Amino acid sequence: MKRSLTALLAGALLLAACSTPKKIESTSIANNGKVWASLWQQRSAEYKALCFQAYNAAKLRLDEALKTPGSKPLAVVTDIDETVLDNSPYDAMRAAKNEEYSLATWKAWTAKAEADTVPGAPAFFKYAASKGVAVFYITNRDEDERAGTVKNLQLYGLPNTDSAHVFLRQTTSSKEARRQQVLKNYNIVLLCGDNLPDFDMLYDNKPAEPNRQAVTEQLKKEFGSKYIVIPNVSYGDFEGALFNYNYKLTGAQKDSIIKARVRADKQ
Repeated sequence: MKRSLTALLAGALLLAACSTPKKIESTSIANNGKVWASLWQQRSAEYKALCFQAYNAAKLRLDEALKTPGSKPLAVVTDIDETVLDNSPYDAMRAAKNEEYSLATWKAWTAKAEADTVPGAPAFFKYAASKGVAVFYITNRDEDERAGTVKNLQLYGLPNTDSAHVFLRQTTSSKEARRQQVLKNYNIVLLCGDNLPDFDMLYDNKPAEPNRQAVTEQLKKEFGSKYIVIPNVSYGDFEGALFNYNYKLTGAQKDSIIKARVRADKQ
């Protein structure tokens, strides 16, 4: 019996040694970066300081505009994601699993209506509303995300969260037509966003990296004046331009591009 048990154990060990080990896929550079970016967004005082800086500047500019209101009522236009609401838990979740973005997982997140706010955002938009300034939310969330989006905004008492002020994506991701819709009845004194197409149509139509740089140079006087930029290093059109707006690339393909494009010291 003892000899049989020894033989059985030896056979099991041999089988285990000969079996193919399960391949563990390492996280891509792109997703590792997103985890680190989410950690910075959630934990660093520097991120909070930058957001406060942006919204402090917004308040100063709004106060200036209120001194000379003009013939039309005043409005501020804002993006939602990473400008008003903080979605870093979603990005961290999928990146840590080495999963690419998908509309299904994103909509499952927005339906929860539990995103926190970007530092400084609620105070600024409530201040604007208290001064009689209309707040318009122009977002590229889809129409079927409206209920979760409005619920999330209302969770923090944000103003003007009705259908007349929350413009979701309908037929195009460009926000220019929606901005023009606001301009029919209001004077837009400020635009807040984390992605440059949130501000100007010159960033539409998927411009390449050199074009984005050139437009930014062209509009440099608007930043901190009419355009208030909130930091977001997790995602955006900067990433799309880097990958030539090919959203079907694998993690390995993205890593290859990142390695080729990043400037690194040669030792």
